[in-house]
Amino acid sequence: MTLLAADAVRDFGLSPKAALLSHSSFGSSDSESARKMRRALALIRERAPRLPIDGEMHADAALDEVIRGRAVVDSRLTGAANLLVMPSLDAAHIAFNLLKSAADGLPIGPMLLGMSKPIHVLAPSVTARGIVNLSALAVLEAQALAAAGAAA
Repeated sequence: MTLLAADAVRDFGLSPKAALLSHSSFGSSDSESARKMRRALALIRERAPRLPIDGEMHADAALDEVIRGRAVVDSRLTGAANLLVMPSLDAAHIAFNLLKSAADGLPIGPMLLGMSKPIHVLAPSVTARGIVNLSALAVLEAQALAAAGAAA
């Protein structure tokens, strides 16, 4: 999922910089959740060695290089992460809704990744702008799919 999410970040014209989030920071806990994120990091680095990614880390360390530098001096991640990978679906939903409510950004999502067709699910609380955003995303994905089919 992290690699699919990194591709989605690239589709928005950004270079992905990923952080695997946890209650643990760079081995400070040996809980199953922290170990899961460490295992994920190893797998991702094996499959995509050029992807700027680090973890497991606290969310503030993911967004602030100075804080991250205090926890680990040899992080492969520079600057603020633009792809935050949560340890569970619960954590992801909580973080998404907190950021959507607290920030003045333009939320797009939640997005379904890895589907064979441009499909997305609208949350019951979606606004008209959210419908337009996900519809536009689906159209772009359909155009890319059609272009790939025409090139084959």
